[in-house]
Amino acid sequence: MKKAIKFLLVSIVAIVMASCAGLNTTPYQNDPVQTKVIIKEANYTIVKEVEGSWSATYVFGIGGYSKKSLTNNAIGNMYKNAQLTGSQQIINITTTVSTKSVLGIYLKREVTAHGYVIEFKE
Repeated sequence: MKKAIKFLLVSIVAIVMASCAGLNTTPYQNDPVQTKVIIKEANYTIVKEVEGSWSATYVFGIGGYSKKSLTNNAIGNMYKNAQLTGSQQIINITTTVSTKSVLGIYLKREVTAHGYVIEFKE
């Protein structure tokens, strides 16, 4: 009987301590700054790589932001961090979604946006 109780207790602790994590990397198609540039020649230089992130915590599915809102806030944070000047633009924006949960009780979702700042030559 004691072995069964110990086994049950160890099983419960293992389940509670276990967490699920997911990672999703996708190109961001809904760029809030709808700038279309066709580059036919090398008239630009890559200045730097920038990123921004935003996260939300949910308890029993309550709280935080929607996925779309998290993505938009992460991209907005990326633009803020980029500190664009003059003829600079961010290209190749991708987002990474990281989700961590514990038994569906606690969930933390973080979205990170990545991009490259280019500057056009005059």
